Amino acid sequence: MLSGQTFPFNYNLGVQNSPTSSFNQAIEDGFIAVNPAARPGRYVKIDDRRGKFGFLAPAEGRLFLETAKEHTPKFYPIFLTALRTEMRQGEILGLQWGDIDWNGKFIEIRRASWNRIVTTPKSGKSRRVDLSDQLAQALSEHRLTLAKQALKKGCTMSDWIFPSRVGAPLEPNRVREAFFLALKQAKLRRIRFHDMRHTFASWLIANGESLVYVKEQLGHHSIQITVDTYGHLIPGAIRKAVNALDDPGWESASGTPAALAQSAICIGAENNA
Repeated sequence: MLSGQTFPFNYNLGVQNSPTSSFNQAIEDGFIAVNPAARPGRYVKIDDRRGKFGFLAPAEGRLFLETAKEHTPKFYPIFLTALRTEMRQGEILGLQWGDIDWNGKFIEIRRASWNRIVTTPKSGKSRRVDLSDQLAQALSEHRLTLAKQALKKGCTMSDWIFPSRVGAPLEPNRVREAFFLALKQAKLRRIRFHDMRHTFASWLIANGESLVYVKEQLGHHSIQITVDTYGHLIPGAIRKAVNALDDPGWESASGTPAALAQSAICIGAENNA
């Protein structure tokens, strides 16, 4: 900086927020646990959780949503959005009503919000994700609730789908607190909010969806990223694929391959006795 030169407040604020925003994005993506830029001058140990994903089974996901609807109803639409799309927490909190195409049944992800700092999505560009019927219904009901609340207060409804009390994007720490509470009430193991993104991907793969579709929904730059991250979940689907090549009517009446193999082992043991 030149001696005696001053810069506008917004410029200085932007410089200060740049590393903070970057580390916040890393937290959201599950790479680090804390923001070392949040408390300047103090060394904060980072817990490296890279590659450690938590998944909810479908039955656990249903239990979690049912529990959230009962104990943290305000946050239920957020959790359902996470488990029916691949959206990151900041992208969910950055949603506005104009981002939903109700007829086309998709959501346009145009921005992300972290601690009310609105930025572009991680990829730097917008993308679309499909809107399920259940999520469309839940968001419609959520919108009606917000409209009634705004009418009662005599104010205009916020453009943000998940607003705070003052009409700004909701604070992520409040979402995390409700998320952990719902997990505890459901007696489920503690996972990260970001793990719902991995849960979504694992459910798609278990349902036989192609990695190309999973890639598109997750917004990965390359199919290789999708394969490297979720490829280990595919073996069952591959076995089904090769079974489809078998001749019709090949099935044996003498038993399954596993049962026949066990019988052969028993016969061999008797011969050696």
